[in-house]
Amino acid sequence: MATVKIITVGTLKEDYLRAAVAEYEKRISGFCKVESINLKEAKLPQDPSDGDIRRALSEEAKQILANMPDRAYKIAMCVEGKQFSSEELAGKIDGAFSSANEICFVIGSSHGLDDSVKNAADLRLSVSKLTFPHQLMRVVLLESIYRCLNIIKGTKYHK
Repeated sequence: MATVKIITVGTLKEDYLRAAVAEYEKRISGFCKVESINLKEAKLPQDPSDGDIRRALSEEAKQILANMPDRAYKIAMCVEGKQFSSEELAGKIDGAFSSANEICFVIGSSHGLDDSVKNAADLRLSVSKLTFPHQLMRVVLLESIYRCLNIIKGTKYHK
């Protein structure tokens, strides 16, 4: 069975976001196995320097890379990534499932992802030119995956 793995950095604090994530994970599980790995965000001082942020991203990258499956098609969520329509992303996901049978999405902390994680990815993906809180991005990503799986299966969810 195909697997979608979501690696995220940071915790969901709001109940409504946790409920939305749980709902979309349940919906996705009707199409494939879904796994979530939530990693701790590196601690930073109140007003971090660029060096502090780089060190934190490097620390988070070690955790992320240790949890990224070698054989999976890896997608890093980042602002400079490529943008796709839902149909185009569905095609990418369908192709990835055909070759790898596992897709791993990575959402970094509020400061993003270290270059080592981006370089390990097969695709850098951006959902918008807009900036979203990384906690909300989980919900947006899960809905997008659910929509893509519906497009692949030809259901009526996507209009």
